[in-house]
Amino acid sequence: MASTGSRALQLLSLLQTHRYWPGQELADRLGVSPRTLRRDVERLRDLGYPVDATRGVSGGYQLAAGASLPPLVVDDDEAVALAVGLRTAAQSGIAGVDEASVRALAKVVQVMPPRLRRRVDALRTTTLSTTLGPGPSADAGVLTALAQACRDEERIEFAYVARDGQASTRTVEPHRLVSIERRWYLVAYDLTRFDWRSFRLDRIAEPRPTGTRFRPRALPAEDAAEYVRESLHSAVEPMVVEAIVEAPHDRVVERLGRWATVDDLGDGSSAVRITADSAEWALFGLAAVDAPFRIVGPEEAVVAAADWGERFTRSAMALGIERSVPGGSDLSL
Repeated sequence: MASTGSRALQLLSLLQTHRYWPGQELADRLGVSPRTLRRDVERLRDLGYPVDATRGVSGGYQLAAGASLPPLVVDDDEAVALAVGLRTAAQSGIAGVDEASVRALAKVVQVMPPRLRRRVDALRTTTLSTTLGPGPSADAGVLTALAQACRDEERIEFAYVARDGQASTRTVEPHRLVSIERRWYLVAYDLTRFDWRSFRLDRIAEPRPTGTRFRPRALPAEDAAEYVRESLHSAVEPMVVEAIVEAPHDRVVERLGRWATVDDLGDGSSAVRITADSAEWALFGLAAVDAPFRIVGPEEAVVAAADWGERFTRSAMALGIERSVPGGSDLSL
């Protein structure tokens, strides 16, 4: 049986669904007797949670309608998820969602305990997002610790593994957290290298606040997101992939216009020029148009496309699928 404290939190979590719970069903969910359930309900009432009870054989419990609830009960990871999720939704560009997400975030933060409210506020005020679609993955504990250090202007230490696999310990003056190209980055002044750096969060471990405050330095860029973009472009030589897509100009621009140059060839097809960090990213964009295409170059992109085609074909062969291909022949997969 769970401890009294953890069981009370579980009970509150169930009651916060705002549905009516028959007493026996609720007791079964908690793995306790109806008598123990009644005691747990009384503990919640003593803490200020308005729990209504209905007596009788079909009696049960629910939170009072319209009541003002005490601070919201969420753990640290859930608080991070709320902050990041609602902030991402607020920047989604979907009509009606942005305002609703901002209002929801404000309401959620208002009913959080002060400690979690400070954490969420740190994430809300010290992170920038330029990512559309699925968000990047980052450790919630690392993300929260770095966000608080950014907000409090406090030097922080952490273990870091560079791109070449070299491990080191860094002491930095954190500036901002940035979400870009499906990854999280920390922009900070590196006191070990005496220069500005961007650090990938998935390579950071064991962040430790030092207790030392600092005076913010001038960032050598318009903003933190721009600094990360410049760092990524200088670290990776971009690849220019050219292709002919058998789709009208307007359709290709709608799908790829933000990431590519598209020229109308006048015969219902389009010439596409994509600048990307890898052939795979260019192929991903071309596939998103959902139309036949032919890669003009470079050779690396042609080879990558052939590899993709072979893997997809083998996957389809496992299902015994047969398809017709241009030219009238049948391809047995």
